[in-house]
Parts: sequence; C-alpha cells; structure tokens
Amino acid sequence: MGYRVVVAGATGNVGREMLNILAERRFPADDMAALASNRSLGMEVDFGNSQLPVDDIAEFDFDGWDIALFAIGSEATAKYAPRAADSGCTVIDNSSLYRYDPDIPLIVPEVNPDAVEGFRERNIIANPNCSTAQMVVILKPLHDRARIRRVVVSTYQSVSGSGRAAMDELWNQTKALYSPGEEVSPSIYPSRIAFNVIPHIDGFLEDGTTREEWKMVAETKKIVDPAIEVTATCVRVPVFIGHSEAVNIEFEEYLDEAEAREILRSAPGVVVVDERKDGGYITPMDCVGEYATFASRIRQDQTIANGLNLWCVSDNLRKGAALNAVQIAELFGRRVLQRG
Repeated sequence: MGYRVVVAGATGNVGREMLNILAERRFPADDMAALASNRSLGMEVDFGNSQLPVDDIAEFDFDGWDIALFAIGSEATAKYAPRAADSGCTVIDNSSLYRYDPDIPLIVPEVNPDAVEGFRERNIIANPNCSTAQMVVILKPLHDRARIRRVVVSTYQSVSGSGRAAMDELWNQTKALYSPGEEVSPSIYPSRIAFNVIPHIDGFLEDGTTREEWKMVAETKKIVDPAIEVTATCVRVPVFIGHSEAVNIEFEEYLDEAEAREILRSAPGVVVVDERKDGGYITPMDCVGEYATFASRIRQDQTIANGLNLWCVSDNLRKGAALNAVQIAELFGRRVLQRG
C-alpha cells in the first residue's frame, strides 16, 4: 500500500532535493503533490522520470493526504502546518519553528526513532538543523558506549544552507574578483563570502553566541541527551554544498580511538574514511550527493583524560535537510501508517 505525499516548498533547494530523494529511494507513494506560493503557479518540478505541476499552497486541501514534507520557512509553516495537521495530514517540518516545542518530536531516525510516537500530540514532527543532524549521527553511538560529558564543535558551513540566492552570491563574487573593474557587493551575507570565512550564522544573542550555535546546543540535548554540554562556533565558508565540523568530545570514561573508529564503522548512516595520509579523509566536495555522514581524523585528545577529536562531513541539502525528512517519513510509514 502506498501513501499520499505532499512536498511543500517544492521549487526551493530543499524541496527539490526532497522530491529527488523520494524518487531515488522509491518511497511508496501512490500520489504526490508539489506545493509552493502562487508565484510558482504554472511551473513543473521533476519527480523521478516525471514532472509534477506546482499547486498553490494557499488553496490546497490537505484532507485525505497522509504526509506533508514542509520546506517553506518558519513564517509560512506557522500558517499552513497547523491547517495540514488538523486535516489529518502529518507534517514533517524542516523549519526551526517547532524544533524546541516540548510537544513536538525532533527526530534523526538513526538516533532517536522511538520519538516518532510523539507526533500524536500535534500531528507534527520537526526536522533538526543541518549542522546538528550530522553531528548527532556521530555522537549517539559513541555516547551509548562511553557517555559523553562535553562537546566542543566548530562548523564550516556551506552557502547552500542559506538558499539559492547565497549560492548565486558566492558564484557572482568569485567571478567578479577575476574580472577587472567588476564589483559585487555583499547582499545575503554581511561580508564578502568569496575567498573569505564569516564567523557568524543567524542572529546574535545577548551572550554573544549566535542562534545557529544555540540551535546546536538545544537540539543535541533534545535528540541525544539533555546532560551533554555543548559549545559551538559556527562559521560560513565559501563552499557551495557540504557542511564540515571539527568535533572535540569529552567522555565520562576512556574510549580508545581504535574502538571509536570501529563503533562508527558499524553505526547506521555513518561511513568512516580515516587514513593517516594525504587524502585519507573526506572533504565537503567528496560528500555532495551522498546519503552518509562521513567521519575522518579520529584521534585521541592528548590534553584530557577521556577525549577524542574527529572531523565529520555531510551533504547539508541531503542529511542536513531533505534526506532526514524523507527518512522520518519512512520511519513514520513503518511505525505508524502500516500499523494503522
């Protein structure tokens, strides 16, 4: 039996990727609908070997549909997600709107699949922030073995995390630097992103952290364990697709790097590429289009008794957004819809 599935925000980066992944993974959908604002009416989007007409989300009737994957931002989600949920269509939302609501589960299927049962409170499930999603896939199997006390993470996040306009900005600025007399001023970012790094993602909070950094703290606690202390520095880098993270982990007990490597080799959703030679690791360029989160540079932290350092990389449009949402839909299908 197949399901009736909606993708809201189907003309954006993440929405298109959701459709691609649904087709690639042969998600059991008997009926598919692609939604966007009325500005996109008349457009078609690819779904496997076919095209779907884009419908106006404002006019769409969610009654009779099983699952809606939302990739439309918090403001529009606040308007349309409750309407879909109230009609009986379970919403899997990619925005930050519901992530910190105690009545709404925040899920990474490899990490906390049992949380899916929490959908019953509001008929909505939240998808985590892209930088959090890849990190917790790495943390959870290590936490199960040695209990994590503290995480210090520095992220190197690609411009696709800010949308298509940010990718265009990087491209146009890069071209302009090689064209004498041509100048492209920053628009999406506060500083030039081409050949630069910007230690600032999302707005600043009173204590000097940014909202992106706060998200990683709050979401890791909600998904993995509220006892884990997390501190983050989030940086935008001139990479089109693929987020990278340097992660320092302090455990309650000693965990040898060799054992950690084997734990991660067996962990769902993780691929270990860790050779101590030139190229014996994964870069963001290597992960584009891949489903996995890649772990490299796994090594003891010699400055503390129970510490490890590692490097992890993932395609942020996939595991960080679209893939995780589709995996939640697959989990929901198995755990809820198939059971009736």
